[in-house]
Amino acid sequence: MQPYVIWDPRVSAKFPNLAICIGTIDDVQIEKENEQIKRLRASVYEEVKSKYDVETLKNNATVRAYRDFYWKLNVDPTKTRPSGEALLRRVLHGDALPQISPVVDAYNLASMKTIIPISGFDKDSLQPPLHVRFAENEEPFAGIGLDKTLALTDRTLVLADEKQVLCIYPYRDSDKTKITKQTKNLMIIGYGAPKIPEEQLNDAVKTTLSYITQVTSGKIGTIKVFNSTPK
Repeated sequence: MQPYVIWDPRVSAKFPNLAICIGTIDDVQIEKENEQIKRLRASVYEEVKSKYDVETLKNNATVRAYRDFYWKLNVDPTKTRPSGEALLRRVLHGDALPQISPVVDAYNLASMKTIIPISGFDKDSLQPPLHVRFAENEEPFAGIGLDKTLALTDRTLVLADEKQVLCIYPYRDSDKTKITKQTKNLMIIGYGAPKIPEEQLNDAVKTTLSYITQVTSGKIGTIKVFNSTPK
Protein backbone atom coordinates (compact mmCIF):
# COMPACT_ATOMS: atom_id res chain seq x y z
CA MET A 1 0.00 0.00 0.00
CA GLN A 2 1.62 3.23 -1.17
CA PRO A 3 0.70 6.18 1.07
CA TYR A 4 -1.53 8.80 -0.51
CA VAL A 5 -3.12 11.83 1.16
CA ILE A 6 -6.14 13.89 0.09
CA TRP A 7 -6.39 17.36 1.61
CA ASP A 8 -9.82 18.87 2.15
CA PRO A 9 -9.95 22.24 0.32
CA ARG A 10 -11.08 23.94 3.54
CA VAL A 11 -7.95 22.71 5.30
CA SER A 12 -5.72 23.82 2.44
CA ALA A 13 -7.36 27.26 2.43
CA LYS A 14 -7.05 27.75 6.18
CA PHE A 15 -3.59 26.18 6.55
CA PRO A 16 -1.60 26.59 3.33
CA ASN A 17 1.63 24.57 3.27
CA LEU A 18 0.59 22.39 6.18
CA ALA A 19 2.35 19.06 5.76
CA ILE A 20 2.53 15.54 7.11
CA CYS A 21 5.24 12.95 6.57
CA ILE A 22 4.43 9.26 6.18
CA GLY A 23 6.86 6.40 6.57
CA THR A 24 6.29 2.65 6.42
CA ILE A 25 8.08 -0.31 7.89
CA ASP A 26 7.12 -3.94 7.33
CA ASP A 27 7.81 -7.34 8.90
CA VAL A 28 8.22 -6.07 12.45
CA GLN A 29 8.13 -8.26 15.53
CA ILE A 30 6.10 -6.80 18.40
CA GLU A 31 7.93 -8.11 21.45
CA LYS A 32 7.94 -7.46 25.15
CA GLU A 33 10.61 -5.35 26.82
CA ASN A 34 14.10 -6.11 25.51
CA GLU A 35 17.65 -4.91 26.08
CA GLN A 36 17.67 -2.80 22.92
CA ILE A 37 14.77 -0.60 24.02
CA LYS A 38 16.26 -0.27 27.49
CA ARG A 39 19.51 1.06 26.05
CA LEU A 40 17.72 3.36 23.60
CA ARG A 41 15.47 4.71 26.35
CA ALA A 42 18.42 5.48 28.63
CA SER A 43 20.32 7.18 25.80
CA VAL A 44 17.44 9.39 24.64
CA TYR A 45 16.48 10.33 28.21
CA GLU A 46 20.05 11.45 28.86
CA GLU A 47 20.17 13.38 25.60
CA VAL A 48 16.98 15.37 26.11
CA LYS A 49 17.74 16.12 29.76
CA SER A 50 21.09 17.60 28.75
CA LYS A 51 19.54 19.63 25.92
CA TYR A 52 16.29 21.03 27.33
CA ASP A 53 15.10 22.79 30.46
CA VAL A 54 11.47 22.47 31.47
CA GLU A 55 11.29 26.11 32.58
CA THR A 56 12.33 27.48 29.18
CA LEU A 57 10.82 24.80 26.94
CA LYS A 58 7.88 27.00 25.98
CA ASN A 59 10.34 29.29 24.14
CA ASN A 60 11.63 26.51 21.88
CA ALA A 61 10.79 27.29 18.24
CA THR A 62 9.18 23.87 17.59
CA VAL A 63 7.14 24.00 20.78
CA ARG A 64 6.06 27.53 19.93
CA ALA A 65 4.98 26.55 16.40
CA TYR A 66 2.70 23.78 17.64
CA ARG A 67 1.27 25.89 20.45
CA ASP A 68 0.42 28.67 18.00
CA PHE A 69 -1.18 26.09 15.70
CA TYR A 70 -3.26 24.69 18.57
CA TRP A 71 -4.76 28.10 19.30
CA LYS A 72 -5.84 28.27 15.64
CA LEU A 73 -7.48 24.87 16.11
CA ASN A 74 -9.40 26.21 19.15
CA VAL A 75 -7.38 23.95 21.46
CA ASP A 76 -5.66 25.34 24.56
CA PRO A 77 -2.08 23.99 24.35
CA THR A 78 -1.47 24.58 28.05
CA LYS A 79 -4.23 22.07 28.85
CA THR A 80 -3.99 19.70 25.89
CA ARG A 81 -0.33 19.72 24.97
CA PRO A 82 1.10 18.68 21.60
CA SER A 83 2.17 15.07 22.05
CA GLY A 84 5.89 15.62 21.45
CA GLU A 85 6.01 18.39 24.03
CA ALA A 86 3.91 16.38 26.50
CA LEU A 87 6.28 13.42 26.33
CA LEU A 88 9.33 15.66 26.70
CA ARG A 89 7.89 17.53 29.67
CA ARG A 90 7.18 14.25 31.40
CA VAL A 91 10.80 13.14 31.22
CA LEU A 92 12.16 16.58 32.10
CA HIS A 93 10.02 16.45 35.25
CA GLY A 94 11.77 13.20 36.18
CA ASP A 95 9.03 10.75 35.21
CA ALA A 96 9.33 7.84 32.79
CA LEU A 97 7.34 7.38 29.60
CA PRO A 98 4.73 4.60 29.55
CA GLN A 99 6.20 1.23 28.56
CA ILE A 100 3.86 -0.40 26.04
CA SER A 101 6.03 -2.38 23.63
CA PRO A 102 9.50 -1.75 22.17
CA VAL A 103 7.96 -0.54 18.89
CA VAL A 104 5.49 1.89 20.47
CA ASP A 105 8.08 3.02 22.99
CA ALA A 106 10.56 3.65 20.15
CA TYR A 107 8.24 6.03 18.29
CA ASN A 108 7.35 7.79 21.52
CA LEU A 109 11.06 8.32 22.17
CA ALA A 110 11.47 9.73 18.66
CA SER A 111 8.53 12.07 19.18
CA MET A 112 10.01 13.23 22.47
CA LYS A 113 13.47 13.82 20.98
CA THR A 114 12.24 15.68 17.89
CA ILE A 115 9.22 17.37 19.59
CA ILE A 116 7.22 16.38 16.51
CA PRO A 117 3.83 14.70 17.14
CA ILE A 118 4.05 11.17 15.75
CA SER A 119 1.48 8.42 15.27
CA GLY A 120 2.04 4.73 14.71
CA PHE A 121 -0.71 2.68 13.06
CA ASP A 122 -1.24 -0.94 12.13
CA LYS A 123 -0.95 -0.44 8.37
CA ASP A 124 -3.04 -3.51 7.56
CA SER A 125 -6.02 -2.06 9.48
CA LEU A 126 -6.15 1.10 7.34
CA GLN A 127 -8.35 1.76 4.32
CA PRO A 128 -6.52 4.27 2.09
CA PRO A 129 -6.34 6.89 0.84
CA LEU A 130 -5.83 9.05 3.90
CA HIS A 131 -7.63 12.36 4.34
CA VAL A 132 -6.75 15.49 6.31
CA ARG A 133 -10.10 17.15 6.89
CA PHE A 134 -12.43 18.62 9.45
CA ALA A 135 -14.67 16.15 11.25
CA GLU A 136 -18.40 15.93 10.69
CA ASN A 137 -20.58 17.13 13.54
CA GLU A 138 -21.17 14.22 15.93
CA GLU A 139 -18.67 12.03 14.05
CA PRO A 140 -17.62 9.27 16.47
CA PHE A 141 -14.05 8.78 17.61
CA ALA A 142 -12.75 6.06 19.94
CA GLY A 143 -9.38 7.31 21.14
CA ILE A 144 -6.65 5.36 22.90
CA GLY A 145 -7.09 5.66 26.65
CA LEU A 146 -10.60 7.12 26.51
CA ASP A 147 -13.41 5.56 28.51
CA LYS A 148 -16.05 6.47 25.96
CA THR A 149 -16.42 7.40 22.32
CA LEU A 150 -16.19 11.10 21.57
CA ALA A 151 -18.62 12.99 19.36
CA LEU A 152 -16.46 15.37 17.34
CA THR A 153 -17.43 18.78 15.99
CA ASP A 154 -16.88 20.28 12.56
CA ARG A 155 -14.07 22.44 13.97
CA THR A 156 -11.94 19.40 14.82
CA LEU A 157 -9.07 18.75 12.43
CA VAL A 158 -8.57 15.02 11.87
CA LEU A 159 -6.63 12.45 9.93
CA ALA A 160 -8.95 9.79 8.55
CA ASP A 161 -9.02 6.93 6.09
CA GLU A 162 -11.99 5.92 3.95
CA LYS A 163 -13.73 4.35 6.94
CA GLN A 164 -12.98 6.24 10.15
CA VAL A 165 -11.07 8.93 11.99
CA LEU A 166 -7.52 7.79 12.76
CA CYS A 167 -6.32 10.73 14.80
CA ILE A 168 -7.46 14.04 16.23
CA TYR A 169 -4.76 16.13 14.59
CA PRO A 170 -2.19 15.96 16.11
CA TYR A 171 -2.54 14.63 19.62
CA ARG A 172 -4.80 11.55 20.04
CA ASP A 173 -4.86 8.34 18.02
CA SER A 174 -7.67 5.88 17.41
CA ASP A 175 -7.85 2.75 19.51
CA LYS A 176 -9.12 0.75 16.53
CA THR A 177 -5.97 1.11 14.41
CA LYS A 178 -3.31 1.09 17.13
CA ILE A 179 -0.27 -1.16 17.11
CA THR A 180 -0.89 -4.46 18.91
CA LYS A 181 0.97 -7.73 19.47
CA GLN A 182 -0.47 -8.99 16.17
CA THR A 183 0.77 -6.03 14.13
CA LYS A 184 3.29 -6.87 11.40
CA ASN A 185 3.33 -3.77 9.19
CA LEU A 186 3.42 -0.19 10.40
CA MET A 187 2.62 3.26 9.13
CA ILE A 188 4.37 6.11 10.94
CA ILE A 189 3.05 9.66 10.56
CA GLY A 190 4.74 12.89 11.59
CA TYR A 191 2.28 15.79 11.88
CA GLY A 192 3.33 19.24 10.77
CA ALA A 193 2.26 22.71 11.79
CA PRO A 194 2.70 26.12 10.19
CA LYS A 195 6.38 27.16 10.45
CA ILE A 196 7.56 23.53 10.71
CA PRO A 197 9.77 22.85 7.65
CA GLU A 198 9.14 19.73 5.60
CA GLU A 199 12.75 18.68 6.17
CA GLN A 200 12.15 18.69 9.93
CA LEU A 201 9.14 16.39 9.50
CA ASN A 202 11.11 14.09 7.23
CA ASP A 203 13.97 13.89 9.74
CA ALA A 204 11.54 13.09 12.57
CA VAL A 205 10.03 10.17 10.66
CA LYS A 206 13.48 8.91 9.66
CA THR A 207 14.52 9.04 13.31
CA THR A 208 11.40 7.10 14.26
CA LEU A 209 12.00 4.35 11.72
CA SER A 210 15.66 4.15 12.75
CA TYR A 211 14.66 3.72 16.40
CA ILE A 212 12.19 0.98 15.51
CA THR A 213 14.84 -0.97 13.59
CA GLN A 214 17.17 -0.63 16.59
CA VAL A 215 14.72 -2.42 18.88
CA THR A 216 13.17 -4.99 16.52
CA SER A 217 13.32 -6.42 13.03
CA GLY A 218 11.75 -4.56 10.16
CA LYS A 219 12.17 -3.38 6.58
CA ILE A 220 11.85 0.36 6.02
CA GLY A 221 9.76 1.29 3.00
CA THR A 222 8.65 4.64 1.67
CA ILE A 223 9.13 8.01 3.39
CA LYS A 224 7.22 10.87 1.81
CA VAL A 225 6.01 14.35 2.73
CA PHE A 226 2.52 15.46 1.66
CA ASN A 227 1.78 19.18 1.57
CA SER A 228 -1.66 20.80 1.67
CA THR A 229 -0.63 23.19 -1.11
CA PRO A 230 0.44 21.59 -4.41
CA LYS A 231 3.90 22.70 -5.54
